[in-house]
Amino acid sequence: MGTDDTAAKTPEPNTEKPDPVDALVSTRHTLDVDGGTLAYSARTGRIVIREEETKDDVFHGWKARAELSVTAYTLDDADPATRPITFVFNGGPGSSSVWLHLGLLGPRIVDAGEPGSPTPPPYRLIDNPHTLLAHSDLVFIDPLSTGQSRVVEGGKAKEFLGWKKDVEQVSELIRLWCTREDRWMSPKFVCGESYGTTRAVSVAAHLFDTYGMQLNGLVLISSVLDFGSQDFDYLRHDEACLSFLPTYAAIAHYHGLIPDRSLEEVLAEAEELSAGPYRSALARGHRLTDEERTEMAGRLAALTGLSVDYLLRCDLRPEHWRYCTEVLRDRGLTVGRIDGRITGPLHSRIAEKMDADPSIDALQGPYAAAIHHYLRAELNSDLDLPFMVFSDAFSQWSYKEFEGKPIDVTDKLERVIAPTRTCRCASSTATTTWPPPTAQPSTRSRTSSSPPRRSTASSTPTSRPVTCRTSGSPRASRNCAGSRRSCDARAPGMPHPTRQTTANITDVVALSLQTPALRSSGRR
Repeated sequence: MGTDDTAAKTPEPNTEKPDPVDALVSTRHTLDVDGGTLAYSARTGRIVIREEETKDDVFHGWKARAELSVTAYTLDDADPATRPITFVFNGGPGSSSVWLHLGLLGPRIVDAGEPGSPTPPPYRLIDNPHTLLAHSDLVFIDPLSTGQSRVVEGGKAKEFLGWKKDVEQVSELIRLWCTREDRWMSPKFVCGESYGTTRAVSVAAHLFDTYGMQLNGLVLISSVLDFGSQDFDYLRHDEACLSFLPTYAAIAHYHGLIPDRSLEEVLAEAEELSAGPYRSALARGHRLTDEERTEMAGRLAALTGLSVDYLLRCDLRPEHWRYCTEVLRDRGLTVGRIDGRITGPLHSRIAEKMDADPSIDALQGPYAAAIHHYLRAELNSDLDLPFMVFSDAFSQWSYKEFEGKPIDVTDKLERVIAPTRTCRCASSTATTTWPPPTAQPSTRSRTSSSPPRRSTASSTPTSRPVTCRTSGSPRASRNCAGSRRSCDARAPGMPHPTRQTTANITDVVALSLQTPALRSSGRR
């Protein structure tokens, strides 16, 4: 009897898993830049992202869903009320932020060499005198399933791999950071690259609509806001061909296929052809005479490096992956899809498409090695998780919110700019990167109501009116003046940076911070 009583009073063991907690480590550093020395603190680790859980109208609490990895840099002894903060990520979807972090904006960057002369292992990190930290505090965010970001134990990553959930999680991280670090009153910016520009515009709209948080600016690097501008498969093949023509021309020029002409001349001709005669020719389709078709093929061949025969066989519509494979076929080479300057061996000279992207092959090794070393050896991280430079999130990504309509977030850009007309938007597009193409009708570089400022770097800004497009229908953009800034080398935010390219793009990024109230860099 006594034994039974004792057994009845024995408490059941607690089988609930402990709630995950934030895990950040902090280090102090200095960096010499033009004009002085930056003394800054770095923090790296993971932040727990929670959601309010309600079932059958019953609130069940604030539940942990994911742990997102971040690396943040803040200038020591700076006033957060006037010191800007910029939240940064790359795209994919499925890419970590390592490219913008260790390739362009961070205080340390990887020395990966140059196209045609890559640095062999072992690799090294070097100081970045052009870091954006001279102008703004930085928070690099790795979206779910990239970097060291993972769902909580027992969770399913697939439930969060999609446009809507991705926007919600990144927005929540930004809200948490601004709340815990008392940065709601700071000048706030978001910087994204490629799909990261889709995310940046969507996050900015979500932050305002959900929390009332207004940004001071957006920095869009290699923007893609209207996916129809690069759709070679379904709805708008012709639009993609028109958009990519200047990129084809820039790559052909880089590889010596358009001799005795400057890049500026080549791009100007490609843009003029794309906007007029080429557009008309594609629209006429089979109504073109044989002579007109051959003439257009000749004009395209002179700009793209492709043969007239190939352009006639593809009906004047070269697709970009096939272009990478075809343009240097006679040399037994293919050009990179991420960086068109980089080449690699063509596995078969009769292959329709290359079997691998040589630019990814050349770049992933240096950046993977650098980030694993940097986080542990220099920032004192003790996380043993592998850092996923790329993940397979792309293959599982959901766009269900756009079913039955084009994937287009230009309306959200207008939404962000409209309330106060003070949110500035700077866009930078390189000439030899893909995707997105150099010339996108719907996402061509745009800025806010403030007039574009001329960069002191060697980029070539021009001004022109632009339109926003939704579902293919142009409409006047709200208070947008066009300002295209391009460097003649590589995709900003992607690896193999030359010092000048890094300076060019960092200058463009810094441009959006140069309102009268934000000119103090915080240098010592």
